Amino acid sequence: MSPRADTIELSQTELRAITSFAAACARTALATFNNEHPEDLRPQEAIETAEAFAAGGNRGAALRTTAWAAHQAAREVASPPVRDAARAAAHAAGSAYLHPLADAHQVKHVLGAAAHAARALELANSDERAVGEEQVERAQCEASPEVRAVLSRLPSAPAGGGRVGELMRRLDLALRS
Repeated sequence: MSPRADTIELSQTELRAITSFAAACARTALATFNNEHPEDLRPQEAIETAEAFAAGGNRGAALRTTAWAAHQAAREVASPPVRDAARAAAHAAGSAYLHPLADAHQVKHVLGAAAHAARALELANSDERAVGEEQVERAQCEASPEVRAVLSRLPSAPAGGGRVGELMRRLDLALRS
């Protein structure tokens, strides 16, 4: 068994900033999901719940419920870009539950929505890598000082994860520089 990661301090302000960032990133890909499944509101509800928390709402069961629902929506669709758009929404709602551990896995909670949104838009544009890179740049501009401060207390994004992992590591590196 590996040793437990060191803990880090996380303020409510930082959790709200991370969730706001994640929701803004996920929202960029929401149309990708909605265009194919306009009747399925789960990803939209996950983003809206994340936005409500970020604006001062409670960190309650609704965040977990909508995150899991958006994750389930991702499992139910066949289209890769639509799947990544739903995953971005799930990560947005789940980001409010970032654990105060100095563990590389926690970087996924901070940057997962951005990376999945970038991949969704990339795939929706014939797998055009430049679209994903543009989304990473947009996310970099969207990241607040609080988001950057939290990342600075975490290890770098983990290896693996295919193209989503690559986009996450690019954003992680950019936000730390």
